[in-house]
Amino acid sequence: MPSRHITSPESPSLDVLCSQLVELAPKLELPGEWPAEQLRLCGEAGVFEWFAPREFGGQGWSEAAVVRGYLKLSAACLTTTFVITQRSGAMSRIAASDNEWVRMALLPALLSGNSFATVGISHLTTSRQHLSQPVMRVTEREGGFVLDGYSPWVTGGEHAEHIVMGGSFASPPQILVALPTKLPGVRIPTAPDLVALTASRTGPVYCDQVFVERKWLLAGPVPEVMKQGAGAKTGGLQTSTLAIGLATAAVEFLEREATNQKDLVAPATALRAELTSLTANLLALADGQEACTASDLRARANSFALRATQASLAAAKGAGFVAGHPAGRWCREALFFLVWSCPQGVLNTNLCELAGIEV
Repeated sequence: MPSRHITSPESPSLDVLCSQLVELAPKLELPGEWPAEQLRLCGEAGVFEWFAPREFGGQGWSEAAVVRGYLKLSAACLTTTFVITQRSGAMSRIAASDNEWVRMALLPALLSGNSFATVGISHLTTSRQHLSQPVMRVTEREGGFVLDGYSPWVTGGEHAEHIVMGGSFASPPQILVALPTKLPGVRIPTAPDLVALTASRTGPVYCDQVFVERKWLLAGPVPEVMKQGAGAKTGGLQTSTLAIGLATAAVEFLEREATNQKDLVAPATALRAELTSLTANLLALADGQEACTASDLRARANSFALRATQASLAAAKGAGFVAGHPAGRWCREALFFLVWSCPQGVLNTNLCELAGIEV
């Protein structure tokens, strides 16, 4: 294995990769961008191997190791890291499937970075759950399944060869398939511009009576297919990790500014202390210790990301409000955690804090 491959969160190669991502990050603010170069660098560094078991050619990192790796990556470039979470989510679901054919067909190219896959599962977890009918409907047909409807939030769909797509029958059972994006009836419009992370190319994917052969089935039909197996995690520690990683970049900026502005020392010190506490709780949970609940950590991470990024903007003053300055970008990116896979309980806690209501 080449020495530049990252084999642990402490690898110097990870620090080199993160420096490259920091340098490239501003380009992702340009219209129509996609982190192709960033993903190429990650593939060459072996990042995609972290998430797959060794028997499939991956490195099989523990959850704690993945958390440490994500903390560094998200501090360097949140857009690239978010895309990787969706890519790794697809890989994890494929690797966890009992379908040996699809594992052998897809995993080698995904591990090397020569192929891109993503997930279309938000409608099974947190998005569109208030609707009476499933937004991605499934009917069974001889030899496979027909998907009809849409998945509202798919990251990188325009660039994906496969989408791990979820769908629901009229009754409780659901399925997951590795949907080839070239199948007739798959429509992927140009992704909308977002407040932040537009370069993640996140938007809807439509299936107009798409027939998917049974060979692409990953899981199901079963009720609550997302709770089956050890596949992609939605929300939980992954989302909190990226929020804390983003906040880390803001705190480090504030600390650098404090070397020349003594009035910034006190807030920088307080934010560093809170960051240290949050990170310790996160790593404890990743190691299987109940330092706090995952939902409590998520609410605190959301709050901290908002406050730390706004502190960095205040420290940067007018320069931070000019397009292209990282502090302004970090503030917009922090808003993402209020909407990305955000359970209602966590959202309520954050809303109460924003409204000045004690909970």
